[in-house]
Amino acid sequence: MDSIEVAGGREFLARLEHGKDWRAQIETFAEREGVDSAVFFGLGAAQDARIMFYDQDEKEYEPVEFDEPLEVASLVGNISWLDGERFAHTHATFSRPDGSTAAGHLDRATVFAGELYVRTFETTLERTHDEVTELDLWPLS
Repeated sequence: MDSIEVAGGREFLARLEHGKDWRAQIETFAEREGVDSAVFFGLGAAQDARIMFYDQDEKEYEPVEFDEPLEVASLVGNISWLDGERFAHTHATFSRPDGSTAAGHLDRATVFAGELYVRTFETTLERTHDEVTELDLWPLS
């Protein structure tokens, strides 16, 4: 396992705007506040969502669409740089009225209501291509 020590920076609480995209709002926030690396946690509700499942054999993402109201039971992620832009790597767990859940890498979701906690770090992280997984990961060594 590769690792680096990071010092904590600023902390934010945010309320996401109704009708806008979850991930896009996080990335816009990061740009506005000059966040180069951070972790975040969120919850709320979405009007629809698109999650991605990474097929480890094919090494590509497969989309799963939801065109229904969903509770955002848990949303976790991190902010770093990817291809010259701030990127919110986001995973979400959604629940339905019957209690069933769906989860995965969040591509997009329309906010019904959303709250977010963000903790920044005093370092810059830029993702690089990993040959083994074909993913863009943190280079921590």
